[in-house]
Amino acid sequence: MEYRRLGTTGMQVSAISIGAWLTYGSSEVSDDRSRACLRTAIDNGINFIDVANAYSRGGAEELVGEVIRDYDRTKLVISTKAFFPMSDDINDQGLSRKNIMQSVEKSLKRLGTDYVDIFFCHRYDIHTRVDETVRAIEDLIRQGKILYWGTSMWTGSQIEDAIDAADKFNAYRPVIEQPLYNMLDRHAVEGGLEETLGKHGIGLVVWSPLAGGLLTGKYDKGIPGDSRAATHSEGFIQEGFSEYRLERARKISQLANMLEVKPAALALAWALKHHNVDSVITGATKPEHVLSNLEALQINLTAEIEQAIEDILGNKPVTSMRTIVHPDEIAAL
Repeated sequence: MEYRRLGTTGMQVSAISIGAWLTYGSSEVSDDRSRACLRTAIDNGINFIDVANAYSRGGAEELVGEVIRDYDRTKLVISTKAFFPMSDDINDQGLSRKNIMQSVEKSLKRLGTDYVDIFFCHRYDIHTRVDETVRAIEDLIRQGKILYWGTSMWTGSQIEDAIDAADKFNAYRPVIEQPLYNMLDRHAVEGGLEETLGKHGIGLVVWSPLAGGLLTGKYDKGIPGDSRAATHSEGFIQEGFSEYRLERARKISQLANMLEVKPAALALAWALKHHNVDSVITGATKPEHVLSNLEALQINLTAEIEQAIEDILGNKPVTSMRTIVHPDEIAAL
């Protein structure tokens, strides 16, 4: 396993991490299989598990809590989040002091632990002053219930506001951002966030590095009837499977096949090459998926391979794909 520092902190996380969105604690994956995936991940060196209170309305946290009881908690990095509504209660949502304090307490009970390593503000709350959010998190950090905090899907200017508020009150700054980032969804990070991240030493742990499964090769011949894209109600997944994106995914699969690596491993290796990325949050519905994702750490992305990927993503014609990689480079993968 490869480990990387979380932003400029001293804590290290596995480059490949495992997340619970849409899977664990839900009807989509059995609890037994979910537990097997998590155990396989931990047993193979993955120390970072990412959940959120909203995932299966607390079900994901409860299932993760069941599994981590059998391991040394101090060797794991557990993150959770708050923002989305958890009930019909008007205060059971957002980033108000009230909701943050109550949400963290409930998450700790579901996880069966007395602290989380990382707390993420799951989205930016336009209805709550950022200083209120920052000071609530600061109090939880001083209580030992949160070690580090970060943001998810925030813009550079929103992160700057949080940093200004933290500095004003001599509070802990956010140290990590969790955006959507993959070969097909890259412009939010590469288009404007990078300057803020570099300026303040903020790292990235990215979600959906396989574009909802699109970059695994599973959908190269269309959308199978029993697949998540066909059956899941999440609009994000449905909208992400346009013919434009499918065509690029097919070409990435062709390149991966030529390199004799799995398309998913190539996509993960590409995301990990970004200088700000500390970890890619992967999903797994079977233990073998966990092991397959780890193959990304063995891929050496040469300049030629990176250029071939850019040609595909930029919709530039690749006239002779077989000349992209020298046989010696393939052997080194």
